[in-house]
Amino acid sequence: TVVALAILGVILAALTQLLVGATTAQADMSKRFDAQQNARIALDKLRREIHCANAVAAAPPASSITVTLGSYCPTASSGQPLVTWCTQTVATNRHALWRYPGSTPASCGVTAGGVRWADYLTTGSVFTAYSGAGSGSLAKLTVVLPVDLTPNDAKQRYTLSDDIALRNSGRS
Repeated sequence: TVVALAILGVILAALTQLLVGATTAQADMSKRFDAQQNARIALDKLRREIHCANAVAAAPPASSITVTLGSYCPTASSGQPLVTWCTQTVATNRHALWRYPGSTPASCGVTAGGVRWADYLTTGSVFTAYSGAGSGSLAKLTVVLPVDLTPNDAKQRYTLSDDIALRNSGRS
């Protein structure tokens, strides 16, 4: 019976390790999926506002932009045509993307009126390039959102990028 108990103990220890490993992997996958989904939703929201914008105040690469929306834009508050998008440093190699109605807040992060749209970005300079309208083309903002829960492991990185045209900017 001692031998049977020893064998049972070895089998139970192996099963416990297997279950703990599977639970840890599932939790990591859920966090990774949530971070990636939030980044996709943030880029979609940002894309809609940029498409509707008249102008963007930015000097990329930048961690903050202020968007001037027309009164016809669905996200424009009454009497407040400005919206600010900025990144907040949460920890080393971890940044969060926030949206504020109005001009740039004193500090990006948890302040009144702000909404965090994405987390686990590996850089704060997500607004990488801006070209004004000219030669018959619209103004364009380039956005790159690199998402990674473990920034030291580049194999896990998920990057969203887009060149977004300001459809209501003037053409020269």
